[in-house]
Amino acid sequence: MRASYLTQQGQPVSLERELRKLQRAVVESQIWRSIFRVGIPNTNRKRVLAMLGNVVLHLHPVKTRKSGVKMRYTWCAGGMTFFLFLVLTFTGLLLMFYYRPTIEYAYGDMLDLREQVPFGIMREMHRWGAHAMVITVWIHMFRVFMTGSYKPPREFNWNVGVVLLVLTLLLSFTGYLLPWDQLAIWAITVGSNMARATPLAGYEGPFAAQIAFNGVNLVTAGSDARFGLLGGRIVGANALLRFYVLHCVFIPLIAAFLMAVHFWRVRKDGGISGPL
Repeated sequence: MRASYLTQQGQPVSLERELRKLQRAVVESQIWRSIFRVGIPNTNRKRVLAMLGNVVLHLHPVKTRKSGVKMRYTWCAGGMTFFLFLVLTFTGLLLMFYYRPTIEYAYGDMLDLREQVPFGIMREMHRWGAHAMVITVWIHMFRVFMTGSYKPPREFNWNVGVVLLVLTLLLSFTGYLLPWDQLAIWAITVGSNMARATPLAGYEGPFAAQIAFNGVNLVTAGSDARFGLLGGRIVGANALLRFYVLHCVFIPLIAAFLMAVHFWRVRKDGGISGPL
């Protein structure tokens, strides 16, 4: 039965009818029209126009295959990865209010974040969320590969996804140094030493000796990939500051941009790929 109420004259009035009148008044107001160009999306054409005219919704396809959005097919790995990225962004911003990227304060601030700061659980949420994001992005890539979703016309988007996978691993790598404890320092020491063997960019890597100008080797221990990553020859204050900037600003901005491109290309390439 439809809900109804009595006016002062005692006449029953449908509550649903009144809500529709209120909705129509809001949608037809000047404020609403200045923000949204389409009225109530009650037709397929209006639904399409509403999505194309929205800064967020236009990244998603207007129509998707019903079989392609089933949990047993997608595993929801891509959506979970994006959700965890948002969680990491939010918790990371909160942590930035208390953390100071200097060798004098970094370790003490990390202890205070765990013991003294209200809602110190945000640090643990950030840490475990980072581990979970690495797992979900690998699962997503595995699902895309096993279902053949990397094939034409989606090969470009597959490459974008590979870059996002690398950026996810770099986010974990750069964030590993920020606690500035013994585990972090020696782990980054081992990891950064691997950069010395980078082809062309590491002075111990392949083809580095062939990069020379007027007989002078351009790739040396003081100008190679490891030196640029650490800002010096050891894991010290310069390395901590560089890892902090890379972890909090540089890599997240690139990842956010490529995620937007990734979602947009899903729509341009015909929507979410469905099972055969």
